Amino acid sequence: MRTTIDIPDEQRAELLSLAAKRGLRGYSDLVREAVELYLARAHNEEKRKEKVLALEGIWAEESPEQINEAIDSAWSGWDMKEREHNGL
Repeated sequence: MRTTIDIPDEQRAELLSLAAKRGLRGYSDLVREAVELYLARAHNEEKRKEKVLALEGIWAEESPEQINEAIDSAWSGWDMKEREHNGL
């Protein structure tokens, strides 16, 4: 499907440069790739939020070891770059 998006001139220039380096005539493939990555990340973030919210109410009843296991389990879906990006 064709659509129109507004991006700054600088971003357009960078996309064209990257596309040329990849041997592409335009940057549509790059935009599709970026949207796909964004949507996958947003989906994964929602799943992580659901896991964390499912832990609500267990803290007072659990031992510290069980709490740490629950936290580790919730973090297991995050990659290290994302954890570092979030200062964790």
